[in-house]
Amino acid sequence: MDQSNLKTLIEFRRHLHQYPEISGKEVNTARRVKDFFKSCPPDEIIEGIGGHGIAFTYKGAEDGPTTLIRCELDGLPIYEKNDFVYASKNPGSFHGCGHDGHMAIVAGVGMHLTAHKPKKGKVVLLYQPAEETGEGAAAILNSKRFQNIQPDYAFAIHNLPGFDLNQIILKVGAFAAASKGMIIQLKGKTSHAAHPEAGKSPSEAMCKLIVALPKLPEDIDNFTLLTVVHALLGSEAFGTSPGEATVMATLRAYEDDALNLLTSYAETLARQLAHEYSLEIDISYTESFAATVNHSGAYEIIKTAAKNIGLSMDVLDTPFRWSEDFGQFSKSAKTTIVGLGAGKYLPQLHEPTYDFPDEILEIGISLFIETLKDLNY
Repeated sequence: MDQSNLKTLIEFRRHLHQYPEISGKEVNTARRVKDFFKSCPPDEIIEGIGGHGIAFTYKGAEDGPTTLIRCELDGLPIYEKNDFVYASKNPGSFHGCGHDGHMAIVAGVGMHLTAHKPKKGKVVLLYQPAEETGEGAAAILNSKRFQNIQPDYAFAIHNLPGFDLNQIILKVGAFAAASKGMIIQLKGKTSHAAHPEAGKSPSEAMCKLIVALPKLPEDIDNFTLLTVVHALLGSEAFGTSPGEATVMATLRAYEDDALNLLTSYAETLARQLAHEYSLEIDISYTESFAATVNHSGAYEIIKTAAKNIGLSMDVLDTPFRWSEDFGQFSKSAKTTIVGLGAGKYLPQLHEPTYDFPDEILEIGISLFIETLKDLNY
């Protein structure tokens, strides 16, 4: 890539880093992205997809596949602990997952497409909202505006600390786990702490839940994991015996069916304990992610692209335990997401001292461009 263009992209990435917006609030981030694309104008811009999502379409003269390349707009609700000049200026919001870098990579692909229009089909560069909450991809797919895109193939990239700089991390099939947040609310009867027998405390049921829930995966053959992340009993009132309790847990599995089975076990356990202690119960869910599964055909295309440009590759045997909502796109396209090594000793994703390494921008751009050669050139 031309060094002046690379410098422009680094400046763009660092500008985005200064002004992160959390999931569902990415209105200014989308505007900044749109402003950048004025210098590499597409054939079509589609705004307001699934919230603040925005897509840039480059059309070829001949019939061919529609290839979507997706990145994420949102930051995290975390206070950054870096002191460089481009650190977050929005307290409590932070690009601690590298979405600023992913956006810059896709912008670099846009620069290329302006100078080298696809010969056939269409290339769509999609900037998706609300990835961190698991809501964005589903909202995109349910948006009427997405009907104008309908990709045949969809690709994404995610930087991965802990791997060698610029190494490509690949896996066919399941790449990242399905997960969901489970909220169990128990309701009994509040009473005076001097007369707890007059009330109905959920404390014992809550404690049994905290101990028993993480053991449920022992009864499931495929990989599952249940982590209790929060519990709350009553209030800070020494004169009151509690009448309400909340237990929150994260459920994970490599396969959607296994996650559904774990969910069923957890619900059954919670309802049994509520019945045993004569408590009312309410169960709800949040931040649900489908398993991210790489299609074999799309996987081979991007693997060949990495090989063609001489990149180091690491083919995984086991999926990652974290979740990514890109898996939703497999409902309508042949999808593959790959990892891009960010350096073995970089702080991990979501740590307050993390920063996306600008050194990997060029490799990410080159990989996508080489992938497009197989489909749209």
